[in-house]
Amino acid sequence: MVEDGGGGEEESEGENESGEMPAAAAVPSLQRCNGFLPGKEAEDGGRAAPAGGGERATEAEAMLAAGGGRLETRLSRRRLVVLAVFSCYSLVNAFQWIQYSILSNVFAGFYGVSYTQIDWLSMVYMVAYVPLILPATWLLDARGLRLTALLGAGLNALGAWLKCASLAPGRYPLTLAAQAVCAVAQVFILGLPSRIASVWFGPTEVSTACAVAVLGNQLGTAIGFLLPPVLVPNTPNDIDLMAHNISIMFYGTAIVSTLLFFLTGVVFEEKPKYPPSHSQAVLQTVPPEDYSYKQSIINLFKNIPFVLLLISYGIMTGAFYSVSTLLNQMIVTHYEGEEVNAGRIGLTLVVAGMVGSIICGLWLDYTKTYKQTTLIVYILSFIGLLVFTFTLDLGYLIVVFVTGGVLGFFMTGYLPLGFEFAVEITYPESEGTSSGLLNASAQIFGIVFTLVQGKLTTDYSPRAGNIFLCAWIFVGIILTALIKSDLRRHNVNSGIMNLDVKAVSGDSFYHDCTAVLKCLASV
Repeated sequence: MVEDGGGGEEESEGENESGEMPAAAAVPSLQRCNGFLPGKEAEDGGRAAPAGGGERATEAEAMLAAGGGRLETRLSRRRLVVLAVFSCYSLVNAFQWIQYSILSNVFAGFYGVSYTQIDWLSMVYMVAYVPLILPATWLLDARGLRLTALLGAGLNALGAWLKCASLAPGRYPLTLAAQAVCAVAQVFILGLPSRIASVWFGPTEVSTACAVAVLGNQLGTAIGFLLPPVLVPNTPNDIDLMAHNISIMFYGTAIVSTLLFFLTGVVFEEKPKYPPSHSQAVLQTVPPEDYSYKQSIINLFKNIPFVLLLISYGIMTGAFYSVSTLLNQMIVTHYEGEEVNAGRIGLTLVVAGMVGSIICGLWLDYTKTYKQTTLIVYILSFIGLLVFTFTLDLGYLIVVFVTGGVLGFFMTGYLPLGFEFAVEITYPESEGTSSGLLNASAQIFGIVFTLVQGKLTTDYSPRAGNIFLCAWIFVGIILTALIKSDLRRHNVNSGIMNLDVKAVSGDSFYHDCTAVLKCLASV
């Protein structure tokens, strides 16, 4: 695999010095395998090849042999900039999500509304995601990565500027509308980490790249815990000063968001000139007109391992959302007057989770043990939540800090594991569609878990609410253990071509990939 620079991508159309054929020359020969276009060999009951088909097959084999039998792959240096810009505007979006709830008393006083209305400024992110995820993933598949990225960054900036117009008491509806725009932007952001990693990064770095992309969102939440209380201290007796402080936060966010929008327009391309991996090279040989978004959704729900992962991922991530949302209530119940430390414990969860995400990503790139790692992290998260639950009321905040950090390390470290495992077992389906469905599942479970755990915590105790989550996570462990580890993408990248990609569907998209794989296997 070769890494190319920004200005060194111009290649001759013939053989290069090493004797390898460029991808542009190799792909057409694959598409003529056995005299048929990919996906057409099974038509009319598998009719005989037309005259000349054997000659074209021989020609394809000869051309593949000249190119070493594999499509040319290269790594583009632009991939690092693409990842950095995406991580930054994902960070800003997460920051805008948490900036209200961490200052709930300040904003409740400033706008003259209830705490419940301030809570909706965070809940709108979850509510908006579920109905919009299917249109968003369709747009990603139909119109591509660049347009989706521009929409996410652009709506993020638009929502930030609308907030600047809500800097006056009585303008709560406007700030809610602005936050709703940011919530829509989130729909075009959360599903991109696995797509960016697959399209731009090689097989030895794809899981780490996905973890870094997820890390940006987590870092935004961490900064959201720290920065707003510093920028906007509570000054209930001076509303003008409060408005001034809020304006610094709002205008600063808007300027940064706008800058990142323009950087997205400059940096993002649909895909690199050469595919970064053989799995991407195979997908690029498939004619776009043969892809059906509706069929892709059907295929995913026919894929039993993915359905099991969809439920188990929703349980784990939904439980983390619930714990994060109700953490302040749990801490204050046992440690009265410790609101500040409750925020610090929340920060500990997020920061520990960031470390867990990176370590899990690196581990996957090194070992490719997707199911084993996912199952172990799931079990350790279950144990961590049990320990957190039964040590919460011991009276020692330092214990809560430690157990909270361990819980965040494993529960948040699970996020990139779920994304990458889904891509592996659903290849060659769209990464954006699979990760979008995972996020939708997490939002649904998160809303249900938050409501039920909140009710149990209020009516009984935090322990009752946490035990409820423990029971569900135990169910998730069983579901994860039942997932069949069929690493399709890894098999293609490793040259293992006996992959039955038609196992979960029968549309022409899978036929195309099967034809290409058979061509490669015959060399």
